[in-house]
Amino acid sequence: MIWKGEQNMKKWIRVLPVLGAAVLLTVGFGHQTAQAKKGEHPVIADRIFIGDVAVGGMTKEEAVDAVQDYVQDLGDKTITLTINNVSVEATAEELGLTWEDQESVKEAVAYGKSGNLIARYKAGKDLEHEDKVFKLPLMVDAEKTTAYLEDHTSELNREAVDFGLTRENGAFKIIEGQDGIVVDVKKSVDAIDDSLKEGWKDDNTVELAAEVTKPQGSEEELSKVKDVLGTFSTNYASSAAGRKANIANGSKKINGSVIYPGEEFSVYQTVAPFNADNGYKLAGAYENGTTVDAYGGGICQVSTTLYNAVIRAELEVTERSGHSMIVGYVDPSADAAIAGEYKDFKFKNNTEAPIYIEGSASGSNVSFTIYGQETRAANRKVSFVSETLSTTDPGVKFEASSDAVGTITQTQSAHVGKSARLWKVVTVDGVEQSREIFNKTTYKASPKIYAVGTSSANPEAVSAMKAAIASQNEATIRAAAAQWKNAVQQPAADTTTDMTQQPADSAQQGQTQDQTQQTTVPAQTAQ
Repeated sequence: MIWKGEQNMKKWIRVLPVLGAAVLLTVGFGHQTAQAKKGEHPVIADRIFIGDVAVGGMTKEEAVDAVQDYVQDLGDKTITLTINNVSVEATAEELGLTWEDQESVKEAVAYGKSGNLIARYKAGKDLEHEDKVFKLPLMVDAEKTTAYLEDHTSELNREAVDFGLTRENGAFKIIEGQDGIVVDVKKSVDAIDDSLKEGWKDDNTVELAAEVTKPQGSEEELSKVKDVLGTFSTNYASSAAGRKANIANGSKKINGSVIYPGEEFSVYQTVAPFNADNGYKLAGAYENGTTVDAYGGGICQVSTTLYNAVIRAELEVTERSGHSMIVGYVDPSADAAIAGEYKDFKFKNNTEAPIYIEGSASGSNVSFTIYGQETRAANRKVSFVSETLSTTDPGVKFEASSDAVGTITQTQSAHVGKSARLWKVVTVDGVEQSREIFNKTTYKASPKIYAVGTSSANPEAVSAMKAAIASQNEATIRAAAAQWKNAVQQPAADTTTDMTQQPADSAQQGQTQDQTQQTTVPAQTAQ
């Protein structure tokens, strides 16, 4: 292959009549003869290039082969594909670099041989002074390039990141958003082709086409967030360690949330899933009228506390459910339960500015504060009043257990059944302007449960205890337990007389009890 600068000029002289005068013309056609043939095939004049390929002295077929070899040799060269400061490098081979337009070869063969005598003369003179370079337009294989771009979408694409807020040392700091980028593959293939129309360059960098998604929010919009719209706290000092950890974990996941106007916020989607990998521990939770251990037990105190801050901010509640049984950390009908995906607390930002949720759990209190742009009158106040409509006695329930005869152990505290409603009261300058029912809730009664031992080698003792339990009469059961606790052949290791501990009600007090029954899946309602 012959490259630039490698050809030596040869000159020949021919006398031509021009306007009746004899003129000596010196024409630089290199290796060409007067017939401009190589055998029977026309050859290309010296100092002619197609791109970087010197094709002087070659036939058309030889020039095509030379260019094809050149393109093939580019296979391991790279093209930088970039988009918004992110780039990947693809080799020419990976993109299927090819050369199909042979028009430049035709032009190279015809150069100096077409047109009138003056045009041919001028072409020859030009070649004495400089090389003639024809373009070598390249292109990529659309199918290969499409596959390459699709294989690298994880590197090139990115999701939009909305503008955010963080609160540090009592002041807000705005977090810049980021455009979302999705490569437009078809347009990008065209962009790569366009960049190669002029031939190969040592520094091939192509800006890909993309669909850009702008982030939500702006510095101007977030600067409006500065007023306290609503705040609320509840106490969990009596909770066990696992429950305390869950409250802290859940409040941390909600803290810092920014909700833009018209957006809906879901507590469940924000704090789930309830498992050890997501930072949750086993703690007391409500399930089917009983208290069990479940991952995330206590998360409902988080949602309830947030609920009370939200309603004081007068944001729009779109979903709220009460607990199956009464809880002790807020008044009746002021709670908001979380249970799988069928009980969630959701609310919508119905203001014209973003809102920011600040949440914390430390010491013995969990707190939430809603920040936004206050548009309500300063002399207008909102409060919520709980009213109990009815109560249901939970009673006592005795269940047979495999413990030794004479053993009576409390396994669950009682939960009084209640029907209640919550009133929203609005005052202006201390004068009541309105009072309306905000919600209604019915809580199931759940009995105090005792496990009564029936295990004994004495059949009469076993029969007597089972009969007493069937009566569900506490006096009868306790009398039978006292009578048969020293029955013949009762296991010597059992020296229990009358175990009737009264542990605090986990739901009433907001704490976790050590239950016999445990589970490693989320309970239906985490209290």
